[in-house]
Amino acid sequence: MIRGPLVSRPKMGVFVFYGLSKMQHLMSTYNRLPLTFTRGEGVWLEDIEGKKYLDALSGIAVCGLGHCHPDISKAICEQASTLLHTSNLYEIPLQTQLAGRLAKLTGMDKVFFTNSGAEANEAAIKIARLYGHKKGMDTPSILVCQGSFHGRTMATLSASGNRKVRAGFEPLLRGFSRIPYNDLDAVRDAATNDPNVVAILVEPVQGESGIRVPDEAYLSSLREVCDKNGWLLMLDEIQTGLCRSGKWFCHQHAGIVPDVMTLAKALGNGLPIGACVVNNEAANVFEPGNHGSTFGGNPLASATSLAVLNVLERDNLAEQAARSGELLQKLFNGALRDNAHVKDIRGIGLLFAIELDRPCGELVMKAADKGLLINVTAETVIRLLPPLICSESDIREIADRLIPLIEEFLVQ
Repeated sequence: MIRGPLVSRPKMGVFVFYGLSKMQHLMSTYNRLPLTFTRGEGVWLEDIEGKKYLDALSGIAVCGLGHCHPDISKAICEQASTLLHTSNLYEIPLQTQLAGRLAKLTGMDKVFFTNSGAEANEAAIKIARLYGHKKGMDTPSILVCQGSFHGRTMATLSASGNRKVRAGFEPLLRGFSRIPYNDLDAVRDAATNDPNVVAILVEPVQGESGIRVPDEAYLSSLREVCDKNGWLLMLDEIQTGLCRSGKWFCHQHAGIVPDVMTLAKALGNGLPIGACVVNNEAANVFEPGNHGSTFGGNPLASATSLAVLNVLERDNLAEQAARSGELLQKLFNGALRDNAHVKDIRGIGLLFAIELDRPCGELVMKAADKGLLINVTAETVIRLLPPLICSESDIREIADRLIPLIEEFLVQ
């Protein structure tokens, strides 16, 4: 655990002056919080003044193993001192080994490695289009869901169902048909009325729109519709995958296997790497020259991901995430379920949300002042994505720090 004196962060005016002077050459693509971290260890981060923060966001589900996990740091250092990069012009034994591990874990056939989740989804979208063209279709279409978020490249932005992130970037790419999330009738209607559909791209749990968990039969029913119509079932597991939901992959709760699954975030525990995992017919769509990545799956990224998978498996972190998620549900339901201003408390594993009846963005800095890092999404939803390594005492500490803040906020 990080040791050090607890002192207050700089006053806002001091920070703004510091921030402007240091960040004037950065493009204004982020509304950054007035926080600067200098080191991390486990579930804790430390700022420039030595103040400690319990990280209940884990870099938006990236640092599942916490910060500077010794096994991951060791793997990065050893590989960095041996070989960083060669390019995909050559065989990369560590990449081959990583693909084999992912195939074994998923029961799927092949893997394409990228640098990010957006790139993994780009690969999935290209697979669907090429799959359609190989079936003789001129204008293949992909079903996507309202409220979804698949990335910020032009293709993934076009696929996303969040109007706010799409605004201003029109014309978007064509070839996407949008339907309501968790609505099987809409999927069946598309199967009946739209002959151009070749695939559906969906998040097993919608993250950015507020941890929206679909009905229990949703994914298995999608599998049935896809099988019946010859569509590809493509699951964006960039936030839900790699033990966060309480299983290795969220779709395993439904007992199905997708045709395409995209991964990133926790795959490198902070080092950028993504993956597009494919099965059945989707596994043979790409041929040499159809797609590529300069850095994807290079020796450093592959060695790091292998170490991540080793720790997830060795420490049984899927089961730990399930237990921690149940405790979060119990603690927050016990304290807030009867509060008339709390609309819902929901989640699966360590994907957890508290939805309020009002915008609550100001809670992010109020929590930070108490030494707790959280996130608010969809304006009214407090989103918690704590590290998978959280102990029971860490989970109770999150509840102890956050529940009084919510109660105080709701009586204002």
